[in-house]
Order: sequence, then structure tokens, then C-alpha cells
Amino acid sequence: MTAHGPRDLADMPPQSRFSVLLGIEIVTCTPAEVVCTMTVTEDMANRNGVLHGGALMTLSDTAAGTASFISSPAEISNTTVEAKTNFIRPVKLGDIVTARCEPLHVGRATSVLQVTMTRGDGKIVGVTTQTHLFLGWKD
Repeated sequence: MTAHGPRDLADMPPQSRFSVLLGIEIVTCTPAEVVCTMTVTEDMANRNGVLHGGALMTLSDTAAGTASFISSPAEISNTTVEAKTNFIRPVKLGDIVTARCEPLHVGRATSVLQVTMTRGDGKIVGVTTQTHLFLGWKD
């Protein structure tokens, strides 16, 4: 929640074309939790035939960026300034990855968020911690 009241998904600009290309869907969007899902396709595979780490980080960044955005005042946006991901286990083609983002800190200038990503069997595949900077856009 912000000084101007909570934002929600309706206040957010459309997802990036890259997120849409990966099929990322925002399932839940509240100040306390953002949940996104992504079905792993052959185009997302690395040379070992499992989900590429960059696609997993894009899912994480989408969840964290959404959570940070809804925690910011209406005239403010946000940008990722730091991201650290631990890759824990692989995700096979056809599986669905769920990213759950929870804010650890929402301040005046930054937010710190944690995203836990699981595959269809409920096992954790990765954990990301991100720092986002709140900023006003200037021409």
C-alpha cells in the first residue's frame, strides 16, 4: 500500500512483449503477493533440453516488477537495480512454473522482493531476491 492507496493490476501498463512472448500470466496481484505462471515450451529450452535460466529470470523479474509497481505511488514507476537467482533444479518441457513474489521491504526509494519459483510437482526450482528503485520518469 502506498500513501495514495494500493494499486492493482488494472493500474499497470500492459506486460512487455517479451513477457507475452514467453506466455507469462499474472494470476494474483496484491500488495502482499504476486503470482505468475509460465508453461515451458521448446523455444525456452537450453542445450540440455530443460528450461533456460534466462527464461526463469524473466518470470521472476515480471513477478517482482509487478509487485514493486503496485506498491508505488501513482506518479512513480520502478526499475530493477539488482537481481540474484539461485537455480535449484531443472524444469522439463511442458511443465508449468509458478513464481510467488513477496515484498520483504517497501520503502520510500526502494523495495526488496523475494520470488520463489516452483514446478508442477511443487518442488522449488529457483529463488530470486531483487531490489527495485522507485523513480519518476523525466523526459
